[in-house]
Amino acid sequence: MNDSTVEIGMGPVTPEQVVAVARREARVALAPDALAALAATRRRIEALAASDRPVYGVSTGFGALATRHIPIDRRADLQRSLIRSHAAGTGPEVEREVVRAMMLLRLSTLATGRTGVRPVVAETYAALLNAGLTPVVHEYGSLGCSGDLAPLAHCALAVMGEGYVRDASGERRPSAEALADAGITPVTFAEKEGLALINGTDGMLGQLILAGHDLAGLLTTADITAAMSVEALLGTPRVFAPDLQTLRPQPGQAAGARVIAAMLQGSEIAASHAVDDCPIVQDAYSLRCAPQVSGAARDTLAHCLWVAGNELAAAIDNPVVTLDGRVESNGNFHGAPVAYALDFLAIPVADVASMSERRTDRLLDVRRSHGLPPFLAGDPGVDSGHMILQYSQAGIVAELKRLAAPASVDSIPSSAMQEDHVSMGWHAARKLRRALDGLARVLAGEALSAARALDLRERRPAPATAAVRDRVRTAVEGPGPDRFVAPELEAVVGLVKAGALIEAAEAVTGPLE
Repeated sequence: MNDSTVEIGMGPVTPEQVVAVARREARVALAPDALAALAATRRRIEALAASDRPVYGVSTGFGALATRHIPIDRRADLQRSLIRSHAAGTGPEVEREVVRAMMLLRLSTLATGRTGVRPVVAETYAALLNAGLTPVVHEYGSLGCSGDLAPLAHCALAVMGEGYVRDASGERRPSAEALADAGITPVTFAEKEGLALINGTDGMLGQLILAGHDLAGLLTTADITAAMSVEALLGTPRVFAPDLQTLRPQPGQAAGARVIAAMLQGSEIAASHAVDDCPIVQDAYSLRCAPQVSGAARDTLAHCLWVAGNELAAAIDNPVVTLDGRVESNGNFHGAPVAYALDFLAIPVADVASMSERRTDRLLDVRRSHGLPPFLAGDPGVDSGHMILQYSQAGIVAELKRLAAPASVDSIPSSAMQEDHVSMGWHAARKLRRALDGLARVLAGEALSAARALDLRERRPAPATAAVRDRVRTAVEGPGPDRFVAPELEAVVGLVKAGALIEAAEAVTGPLE
């Protein structure tokens, strides 16, 4: 197989593979061991279906209706009705990358052979992914327990040839029409198959993996913009020395300090005041403690990625087919582990952004910027410079603090009290995605202001910070009279999200953390 194909076997997919399929259109293929496991487990389900023994999801109703026995001639109707009734999402459409990640993760669970679906079901999921057909999934509908029910049901509905998809060009089309054009035959689900397609944490897990990928880059970017601000504000690099960091052996903190120190290596600005009689005795916390905050965020992220790794190795369904062939009900679909991780990450996202906004404010305040013009304005009074850019940051930070409130503590019972405690993990995921967008925008504002401040200093900045400033300058002009700020800020947001500031820095420093 070529490098752009992700093979789905009985083992877990990796976070990198999830990102590749979700964002970079990598193809998927089912490995022979997975197809063999699917066929073997399916034989067990078909044997149970032919017996008189009631089995949840095979010969009974669902949730609070599990006491209803379903006769053999109505069991295909049972699975079809389950998907139709559970595809009850509402609100705006969910992003394409989230739906693709969710489908890949459900496919990965199917491939373990623990769900009891036929190989054709897994093959059809793979076919939709490879054809670029993305089921239309809506913002609201999951409580994060019994799986991400509504989002996953919308995916299964498309596999049935019902509902709507977005095709590879982004056009919204009826599923039956889009599948026919792609040469994909819709699936009529047999016993247990509908249930197996919706009992998973795939929606929240996919968003955790994508968020982890994005946050790792944003934390490096935060250290880069912090270094630019430290330099522009005549801060000292001495506080980032390795021996000082070793006194507090937090691994994330040490990593952040290494990034900032590497960024400031060779700075004439920093060297110009590194003398014994310098009047600046200690820098403000937002400068001096930058690696302590970004480092704590790194360590939090490491824990949450550990949780995600465990979840990637899981085979979540209810009931599940065990290795010895039993079909057992269980509670593994409860999203608490993932929900807590998603909520946990929203806290450092808000705090890193808060510290970045404080550095920007310091750059703009003539009383604290050590010689920079008020608001970095070209002609202060006539020009307002970046005054209102900081307002935008402050508004975002306020929103991020609200988004840091946990969703996972807010259980609301459902299904006639059968599902009397739910995780709200999907909601934790949705607010984390909004929070990450906010963090990127706050860091872009700091980068924009710090680049201007470095331009206004007489001495040369460090080679690495200069490289980042110059990358900003490819999108935004240097200091001068007031200009329309919003397009300039948006241009730098694009650079931050694309990792362009990291690339510029690493062209000088080599790989950063």
